[in-house]
This record gives sequence, C-alpha cells and structure tokens, in this order.
Amino acid sequence: MISRRTGLAATAAALLTGASGPAATAAAPRRAPGTGGRLQSDVDAIRATGATGVLAEVQSARDRTTARAGSAALGAPHHPVPWDAYYRIGSDTKTFTATLALQLVGEGRLALTDTVERWLPGAVRGNGNDGRRITVANLLRQTSGLNDCLAVSPDSADAFTPDGYRRSRFRTTAPEDQLKAALSRPPLWVPDAGHPARERRWGYSNTNYVVAGLIIEQVTGNPWAQEIHDRIIEPLGLRHTFTPGTSPYLPRPTATAYTWFPGCARPTDTTTASGGWADGSVISTTHDHGVFLRALMSGRLLRPAQLAAMKETVVTEDWSPAPGVRYGLGIAWRPVAGSKGGIWFHGGTHLGIVSESGVTPDGARAATSATFSLRMGDPAQDAQDLAALRLVDRALTG
Repeated sequence: MISRRTGLAATAAALLTGASGPAATAAAPRRAPGTGGRLQSDVDAIRATGATGVLAEVQSARDRTTARAGSAALGAPHHPVPWDAYYRIGSDTKTFTATLALQLVGEGRLALTDTVERWLPGAVRGNGNDGRRITVANLLRQTSGLNDCLAVSPDSADAFTPDGYRRSRFRTTAPEDQLKAALSRPPLWVPDAGHPARERRWGYSNTNYVVAGLIIEQVTGNPWAQEIHDRIIEPLGLRHTFTPGTSPYLPRPTATAYTWFPGCARPTDTTTASGGWADGSVISTTHDHGVFLRALMSGRLLRPAQLAAMKETVVTEDWSPAPGVRYGLGIAWRPVAGSKGGIWFHGGTHLGIVSESGVTPDGARAATSATFSLRMGDPAQDAQDLAALRLVDRALTG
C-alpha cells in the first residue's frame, strides 16, 4: 500500500533519488448506467489524460448514475471496465478507521484526549518519539509528528521499481514492524506537552493510522478487520466491501491496475499486490464507497458530537492539488465554487489504482471514482488527478 497521491510522488522521488449503532442502509437506489451526460464527459476527460480505464458513480437516496471509459486491460478494447469493478480504495480506508474510533468515543470506551501511552504503554518511544504527548486526536488528524512508516522503511525504495514490486507483492508487514520503522527516525515534531490535542502542525503519515488500528484492537479486544466488518460493513449492507487480510488478490470483476514506475516507459500490471492495514487495505466498489460516505455525513454512523469532532479541521499543505484543503479526523474538506458548504473527501492511492471521491456535508449526494492507472513522476498523473477532482466537484454541485 502506498500513500495518497502527492505523498506518493514525494516519497517515490525522495527514495529513488537518493453514535448509537449504525442503521441499516435503505434499498439500493435506481441505477442508470451510462446515462449521465456530464458524468460521462468527465470520465472521458480522465481517460483522455492517458488512463487505461475509469469508472465513476454519482448517487443520492433516489438515484444512481454511472459512467465508464477505457478498457479492462490494455490490448482488449472490446472489454470495458466492469460496472461493478472491485478496487483497492487505498487511504480512503482511513475514513473507515476514524469512523470506528469515533464510535468508540461515542460509547465512552475511548477519548480523543487519550494518549497513545494510555493504550499502548511504551510502544511509541525512542529517538525523541513520545507516546505520552500524542493523543488519539493527533493520530486521526495527522498532527502527531510521527514519521510515515512507508517513507522510512528500508524496503521502500525497492518497492518503486518493477522488479521490486514483483519481489514484494506477496509480502505483508505486521503493524508492529511498520511502527518500528517509523520510530527508527526522530519525529518531525512532538505535540505540546500541555495541550497535545490542540496541535495544529500537520503532516500526512500512514503511521498515525497504524497506531490508531492498534489502539482500536486494544480497546475492543478484537481484530481491527472484525470491528470494521461488524460496525460498518455489515450494518450498511456493503456486500462488495471487505478487508483482504494478507491476500494480494482482487476478486472479479475488476480491471487491470497499471503502474508506470519512475523512469519506465512501459506500464507494469500491479493488480496483484498486498499491503496496508488500518491505514489503507479496504477493497470496495464505487457504489459501496458512496453508500458509506452518505451514511457517514448523514449521521447514521456517528452521534452528533462525534461527527462534529470529525469535522474539526486544520490547514494542510502539499497533500492535494485542490486549493483550500483542511483535514479533520480521517476526512478532509475543501471549498468548491457553487457550493456554500464545500465538500468532504479523502482520496487514496494504491499500486495502479487512484480513488477519488466526495460527499456533500449533509450526505445527500456522493460521487466516487476509480482510475486504474498510476504514473509515478509523470506530469500526466497531475492532469489525471485534476480531472478526477473536477469530476467530483461538478457531480456534487450540479
């Protein structure tokens, strides 16, 4: 698993160059494949940047519009991307994990002001790292100062090459080992000792969500994956969403996930890939992902106080190509022309797949997309990302 788009680009370049319980979901809305003229044109615009295949959906409680472009595999022009293709949502997983943590807060079993030391004694120590000064809020809001385990891992540089990918695609790393890698370096900062939860310095780090997953397991006594399933996936009826564990395989139907590694003119089929946990392992579909986002923002997964806490944001820098982005607890906000309330989103990147989505503040409408191409270090990737952001913005303000 790799980081969200801009974090991935920076990491690759650096390494290679030296509530009460949730309610059940309503009946599935009516589906109208390929009937959204504007959605289709926006999907085509993503495809025009050089992406091999794109799938998108816009949904509300009453209707569902989908569009697709490109093919399921290079050299197979007569085999389009499947309408219900599975894909790895990457760091969009973080919104699931934050929701789960906030459910525990609403139940009084966890507090946002609890320190890491409170739940994982001695786990975050060494090289200036100090779990006594990092709270649950710091983890979920990305204000802990912990290094990104993916950037500092000794195997990271090798992973950004075709041969390195092939060697590591069946390899998994235990959360404890990911944390160990992050703690091998001094932190970027340590939150203020007096009021750590008020920290406003921000830095995207997958380590934060690895630690959050470990805390969730400590609080509940259950595996993180079980809690995600029992509290979110099953109650919402997300029949095409799951956590794969150590399996590197995607179920069918899907499309081939292509990665252009830095300096490589030809793509690598990276569909088979393991990695990620509470920070980025969930597999889903555009429809299920949209159902989750609408349920979250409409208050069906969190109590009002916890949903309000999720929306308390800090300024971010160099994380998303969109302007004015602010990061909350596992979800981000950005202003959008034509929308008084802006939109909430996250986004995620896995080898060969980019997930871009958004939801209105009231959960009335969500837009989700999957692009089955990732081009590291290529300006075409920037164009692809901007086109995907534009799709979401237009879908939620139309």
